[in-house]
Amino acid sequence: MTRAWALPILLVLSGSVVAAELVSGGNPGTAAALLPVFVILAGVHSPLMFPRPISTLEARRRSAADGRPVVFWRPGCRYCLRLRIRLGRSARQVHWVDIWRDPAGAAVVRAANDGDETVPTVVVAGRPHVNPDPAWVRAQLPPSP
Repeated sequence: MTRAWALPILLVLSGSVVAAELVSGGNPGTAAALLPVFVILAGVHSPLMFPRPISTLEARRRSAADGRPVVFWRPGCRYCLRLRIRLGRSARQVHWVDIWRDPAGAAVVRAANDGDETVPTVVVAGRPHVNPDPAWVRAQLPPSP
């Protein structure tokens, strides 16, 4: 859990230090413009950017019932962030498993990637796909009623 928040916390702390230095150096306007940039970067790289993760067992159960893909991801992964952003609202239709929170999810990813924890790994109908194109993932979603 703490590993997922390390980068966002580091970004906020770094931004605060840079802003404090700028204020003490007589540049409060630059500090006021720069600090929100660090906060936004922290938010984008935080687990808050993703739908609430579920366990591998629950994701498999739900996927078997509704046919939706399961995405194995981890906070701080720029490719996972790219997938999340490019899916847009469709991201809520996918089952998300955080491999840093779920050891079983990490094991699934390692089994699919010759021992590496390469994410995002998307499982559709039992077949893993490593870092697929977001348009392809969107196409795997069942049509909306």
